[in-house]
Amino acid sequence: MTYKVKLDVFEGPLDLLLYLIKKEEADIFDIPISKITEQYLHYMEYMELLDLHIAGEFIVMAATLMHIKSRLLLPPDEQPPEEIEEEDPRAELVRRLIEYKKFKEAAGELSELERRRSMVFPRSVDETQYIDQTEGPYFEASIFDLINAFSTILKSVSREAFLEVVKDEFTVEEKVHELFHMLVEQPVINFKDIFKKSRSKIELIATFLALLELIRLKEVMVRQHNIFGEIEVVRNPNNIGPKLKAAVEGTPNGAV
Repeated sequence: MTYKVKLDVFEGPLDLLLYLIKKEEADIFDIPISKITEQYLHYMEYMELLDLHIAGEFIVMAATLMHIKSRLLLPPDEQPPEEIEEEDPRAELVRRLIEYKKFKEAAGELSELERRRSMVFPRSVDETQYIDQTEGPYFEASIFDLINAFSTILKSVSREAFLEVVKDEFTVEEKVHELFHMLVEQPVINFKDIFKKSRSKIELIATFLALLELIRLKEVMVRQHNIFGEIEVVRNPNNIGPKLKAAVEGTPNGAV
């Protein structure tokens, strides 16, 4: 892999932990550390497979989770009854998560206020040609939602297809153009459908990286009508063209 995608709004390790806790419907005050650690490492493997830019914070958090897990597996030290009970090894992590969650929710509220304020003077672009205005509310899908959905697609491809020798070379640049033209013809596409024509693991990865590039350029949006539901890829009617052209022309190492 020679093409790295670094999203400007790429979430951090605390975001991933909150995502996993919510996905497992776990109690933030009683984190199932073994299960969450296993899934956290699983997501990191996929991020490395996709050659995403992984900050050192993710590795530090992985080490922290492993340390907490090892402490919980150790038998409790024998203590005299009068001694104060040792603090739960997860306590500090829980404090960090709760504090981060509060800041994140506050930021979300401010973002919503900004969105409502922007609706006072709506832009002149006719969004009805891109998005059905009768649709219900939706949630913006996170990078972790995308990785989760992509891992399902990878698992659904047969092992024989992965081992098949493919002579064609795919570039992220080509896939960016391909996806963009798909969205010109069909402004809303199911996430799974953009991979239907992929014939190999390499092509699947190139297509996924192309989608991340379009998200980074704000040419497309990814959304869910329900939390952890099906993901839709939607063309952004307010940001069409210039950034895409500039990015493609300045992408010399697009080969995958």
